[in-house]
Amino acid sequence: MGMNDTPSSERLHIGFFGRRNAGKSSVVNAVTNQNMSLVSDKKGTTTDPVEKTMELLPLGPVVIIDTAGFDDKGILGTMRVERTKAVLNRVDIAVLVVDGTIGMTSVENELVSLFEEKKIPYLIVFNKCDLLDNTTDGKIFVSAKNNTNIELLKEKIAKAVNAQKSDKRLCGDLVSKNDFVVLVIPIDSAAPKGRIILPQQQVIRDLLDSGAIPVCVRESELADTLKNLGTKPKLVITDSQVFKPVSEIVPNDIKLTSFSILMARYKGFLKTAVNGARAIESLNDGDKILISEGCTHHRQCDDIGTVKLPRLLKNYTGKNFEIVTSSGKGFPNNLSEFSLVIHCGACMLNSREVISRMNRSIESGVPFTNYGIAIAYMRGILDRSIEMFDV
Repeated sequence: MGMNDTPSSERLHIGFFGRRNAGKSSVVNAVTNQNMSLVSDKKGTTTDPVEKTMELLPLGPVVIIDTAGFDDKGILGTMRVERTKAVLNRVDIAVLVVDGTIGMTSVENELVSLFEEKKIPYLIVFNKCDLLDNTTDGKIFVSAKNNTNIELLKEKIAKAVNAQKSDKRLCGDLVSKNDFVVLVIPIDSAAPKGRIILPQQQVIRDLLDSGAIPVCVRESELADTLKNLGTKPKLVITDSQVFKPVSEIVPNDIKLTSFSILMARYKGFLKTAVNGARAIESLNDGDKILISEGCTHHRQCDDIGTVKLPRLLKNYTGKNFEIVTSSGKGFPNNLSEFSLVIHCGACMLNSREVISRMNRSIESGVPFTNYGIAIAYMRGILDRSIEMFDV
């Protein structure tokens, strides 16, 4: 992803589902106007989810996901179907492609039930209309082969998406035009060379969109910045790893929070994460804790997920835990063995996938929080950092 690209987490995720040979991949190729997916007459050509980030008019930045046939058979086929089901945890809208010469079967009905169970908006599209006599009964008929009604399909997807759009903000709704906001951004060995991490970029952009004035400093320059700024900032936002020293510098009459707390609010799980952090008090020796990251990256020698958080948990509680880590799409399906899930800020995951992970934790009776909120709690500054929010 280039520096000017929309992050994958902020793109609309569109998943295409259906039986083998219904023409899913052909429809995907027609919609994207690219040979994104392999196409053949052989059943099961698509064996794993195929993803493509792109700009798609009239939708804008999207992630298109083509999936394996939901009626796949055998040991490998069952595994492919499970991967297709996993895609349902992150799509914003589902397109069910039906072979128009056959119509709806139990396979399509099962998919519709899954869409409705997971509250995923969906469209049912009947492909191969070039082989049909009657295409006028109110259904969406397309022909990927002849490119018939493909533009209509894109318009239908756009209409369904627009109906669920929200006006949620990271932090722009917390400030007014010309307010100063100080952002504390540590620059250490883990900081990416020549750039800042995604949540920091997104906060800066949201503040600029609001007409506020972001001022970026390291923690070592924070005290002098507050003294020399000439006016009291409306808000200080800090990286969680320097939360404690920053809280000692920032006067109590200035609002203070963190990038992780803003991200939890933006993704829709702040209240759950706050309650999850407080569950740290009830942990016992030997409990198993899952520390999960939504992205994959090279871990530094003092990595927050594998080193700093486990160390802080042990020092705070005085107990020994079994720490299990996951990254990327490797989030476990069965969470019943864990006593706590601590997730990253999830800047690389879209809201639907984060909420899916949260819901799986809740359904298993496992508290769910994130890095920054857990750190704020164990540092004794959580209440101050969330006092501006309704949690």
